[in-house]
Amino acid sequence: MTMPTTAPPAHALADVTASDSTLRRFLHGLPGVDTVGLEARATSLGTRSIKTTAKAYAIDLAISMVDLTTLEGADTPGKVRALGAKAVHPDPTDRTAPTTAAVCVYPDMVAVAKEAVAGSDVKVASVATAFPAGRAALDVKLADVRDAVAAGADEIDMVIDRGAFLAGKYLKVYEEIVAVKEACGSSARLKVIFETGELSTYDNIRRASWLGMIAGADFIKTSTGKVAVNATPANTLLMLEAVRDFRAQTGIQVGVKPAGGIRTTKDAIKFLVLVNETAGQDWLDNHWFRFGASSLLNDLLMQRQKLATGRYSGPDYVTVD
Repeated sequence: MTMPTTAPPAHALADVTASDSTLRRFLHGLPGVDTVGLEARATSLGTRSIKTTAKAYAIDLAISMVDLTTLEGADTPGKVRALGAKAVHPDPTDRTAPTTAAVCVYPDMVAVAKEAVAGSDVKVASVATAFPAGRAALDVKLADVRDAVAAGADEIDMVIDRGAFLAGKYLKVYEEIVAVKEACGSSARLKVIFETGELSTYDNIRRASWLGMIAGADFIKTSTGKVAVNATPANTLLMLEAVRDFRAQTGIQVGVKPAGGIRTTKDAIKFLVLVNETAGQDWLDNHWFRFGASSLLNDLLMQRQKLATGRYSGPDYVTVD
């Protein structure tokens, strides 16, 4: 059973960004979120169990969806090189382990990361637009993006101006996303971060999801991982419903990236069930679904080793990020 999320037909999207008032009318015309129903469905899907062979598949799929991330002021080229090496060979003792989807770094570390993952399928993502607060002038944000793309970033993770969004300045937020998308050019995909923990309501998360997609986001992302409330099954379910409905209305597929707070294999599998049961199998691929959760990778590797050997090796047998 899926929750009703009927949205306006595709032809209605053509002129919704003509003015602040038309965009507001569209976003506030989206169906209200049934909080009880949303959370109950997220909880219900989280109780699904899978068998050993399916679990092995799910673990490898989850590893391939991880954006291995370091976003600290103390980041060094050596740390980024080590992270890149781990992304390419997550388990040095077992070369059958899949690579991660990407490494995610600050713009000044993009060139180092590109060198570290050269010759592999691992992408380099860069946060930009005055991450994590997003409080800067637009020209500064765009310079941030252009620097990262010029250094070789394959993906840009931008943050929206939550202050503008919460003040109802939807057109300002829309125009910023459009400008950042343009700055990405044809070489970099754009992930738009909402910081769902600061949006206060599920209705706002639904509105932000549609706003981001209309503006051209390639991915919509829950969080920066820098606030108290990050990805949850409920807010991710809501965003999965949004991308499903957006594709049904427009024919355009958009990815989803929950980030922050996903630490265990059990957590990851719950999210994969959400994807399968809500958006469908078309999203069960790292081109359309990612985990922004570096600590998750070590647990996935330990559980993978346990399935292969029958023994739980413990954290000392995986590399420390």
